Amino acid sequence: MNSLWQTLTLSTLPLQQWLQASYLHYPIGKLRSWRQGSWLMRWGDAIGGALAMLVFALAPFANNALIGLLLAACGAYWVLLTLADEGGKTGGRRQEAGFDVSAQPNVGRRQEVEGKSQEEPVSHSHASTPSRPYASPLATPIHLLIGLYWAISVIATALSPVKREAFVGLQKLTLYLLFFALLARVLRSPRIRSWLLTVYLLAALAVSVYGIQQWFMGTDALATWVDPESPLSKTTRVYSYLGNPNLLAGYLVPAVIFSIVAVFAWERWLGKALAIVMVAVNGACLMLTFSRGGWIGLVFGLLTLALLLAHWWSIYLPRFWRTWALPIVLGTAISVVLLAIVVLEPLRDRVTSIFAGRGDSSNNFRINVWMAVLEMIKDRPFLGIGPGNNAFNKIYPFYQRPRFSALSAYSIILEVAVETGFIGLACFLWLLFVTLTQGWQALHRLRAIASREAYWLMGAIAALVGMFGHGMVDTVLYRPEVNTLWWLTFALIASYLTTTGDSTATPPATATFAE
Repeated sequence: MNSLWQTLTLSTLPLQQWLQASYLHYPIGKLRSWRQGSWLMRWGDAIGGALAMLVFALAPFANNALIGLLLAACGAYWVLLTLADEGGKTGGRRQEAGFDVSAQPNVGRRQEVEGKSQEEPVSHSHASTPSRPYASPLATPIHLLIGLYWAISVIATALSPVKREAFVGLQKLTLYLLFFALLARVLRSPRIRSWLLTVYLLAALAVSVYGIQQWFMGTDALATWVDPESPLSKTTRVYSYLGNPNLLAGYLVPAVIFSIVAVFAWERWLGKALAIVMVAVNGACLMLTFSRGGWIGLVFGLLTLALLLAHWWSIYLPRFWRTWALPIVLGTAISVVLLAIVVLEPLRDRVTSIFAGRGDSSNNFRINVWMAVLEMIKDRPFLGIGPGNNAFNKIYPFYQRPRFSALSAYSIILEVAVETGFIGLACFLWLLFVTLTQGWQALHRLRAIASREAYWLMGAIAALVGMFGHGMVDTVLYRPEVNTLWWLTFALIASYLTTTGDSTATPPATATFAE
């Protein structure tokens, strides 16, 4: 059983050896001598990080054409870095991927001995030295499955009934995946990681402030977002700079989660105070979007984050709190949410509409779109119609129900299935499974050395779950403002992964403070 699990999660796959022997490795490092003589390339990863920061700084304010141009620049720069790679080295220090052993203070551990809890200091000799990052920025299970998904998309494009439109979608997908590759490389540096997330959180704060201003000052809806017969028909739904409340909610779900994480990850009190302000402002703005999908995603993300934090802190707690801390926290959170639903009428009306079935116009619209998309999947079940909204818009009119036109499937699962068929969907779900599993194992390794960098990893896992929950019932995931964040979560998790089979590695599934 353990062997099957390791096979499914690609935990024992010798990716580094495979890459070294593969023809794909041949061009890597061909420009190494040029890089060694280049003054500018001494800061190669820092420049890549600056390009990525520019994307997140401008994404909510700029048009899609500019973001596409920046993504193309990021992809081209990643190719340059890969060709000039110095044998897969990314700095040569244990600090990479968050494992800075020399900087870790001694921490306490609780060890049960004959039913009695006692404190013992953990020295560096007690904690297993964490394994080093993958020697090549290409050799992680996440990279492998993303490459496989891209290959399936290429085949789906070649066999698509609308090849021209599918090729446009393939180009967009390629830009996002190259952006992931650059992020996964540069985010191995804890400093770049912290700066990039700070840039995103500051941009999200500006977006949220303007959204809250819209709530107090009032704003006109740019589209029909609420059923005219609903009690909420006159309610203001903020959309800030993004032009759509559902899109704004999708943008803010990871912002709320990373803001909470920043409270613990940032060491200075001024930073913690700023993070608390971000939590309040981003959370309030997300609620004022009245996006049911956004609320669902936020609940998914916060529950995941609560579980991860409870697991992280459990080793410090007495026996009683180890058992009851999580139920108390979750129970309190659920009670607060239920109280808010009972007291606040707009919130109550919006939540109850989720369960109204076809009685709500938005629900009815989605159900009709899903039914049409299922028919599309039945006709091309294996490799779909090809990637991208252009291909979807070309084929969907032949299946749509009268008066229910749509730009996408309004569900990430159905969207992947209709674009790349069940083969692509299987690869996509495998990617999610492996990413979350590898993230969990990396969290155990970080807990073994009490690294503060683990908070960002927990945020990435929770944000990924939250965005997936929102994407199950909405279409915002494929917009650049949100899609860049989607691949950021994958890249963050990938940046923490370590070499399989390193003799110095902490056991991935059972690493704790106890030896």
